[in-house]
Amino acid sequence: MSQTEFAPDQRQQIVDQLRMEIITGRIAEGMPLREVSLAERFQVSRAPIREALKQLAHEGMVESKPNCGMRVAPSSSDSMQELIIPLRQTVESFALKSIFADLSESDFEEWEFILSEMKIACETKDYASLAELDIKFHQSIISKSPEQGLMSIWITLVSRLRRHFLEGFQKPRDPMKVYYEHVAIVAMFRSGKLEPSIQALVSNMD
Repeated sequence: MSQTEFAPDQRQQIVDQLRMEIITGRIAEGMPLREVSLAERFQVSRAPIREALKQLAHEGMVESKPNCGMRVAPSSSDSMQELIIPLRQTVESFALKSIFADLSESDFEEWEFILSEMKIACETKDYASLAELDIKFHQSIISKSPEQGLMSIWITLVSRLRRHFLEGFQKPRDPMKVYYEHVAIVAMFRSGKLEPSIQALVSNMD
């Protein structure tokens, strides 16, 4: 099957799903990613799988090893994560500024739904789902921005913060704290105060 014979959105859905599973640890570091088994899982030909893996390799999520095929790449070092976190904070602050004046009730309904799912994940200590919902919450802010290219920058940064997400949501602490932090962020957004909202958002990413 040629590249032109499958829908780009199909490939992107596969990329998004695999990326999320790698970031949240559902697919572990070093795990092989075989085209045949992935094609069977997603019920597609190997062509979109091959293109999806190429994109994830470009993002640094997977790597090709001689005689081993594609595997999940090692996560970034601690020093790299110290560099990336402030960059992520800058990008999300920029995105929030670009949308803040135009936030609508539908935006808040979307966040309230994520919060309700996050509460369930906290109560059941489903840490993988909690990490996924945290990523979806922040990604929703980026997705609302009219600034072109912002999402690709954000994805590149978040993709390299795997260790940050995995360790942050699996430490022996009260997971409900994660839920309440996000409730406070949304409440601040509703207040209409931009600078305190940016501070609440940035603090959540420390």
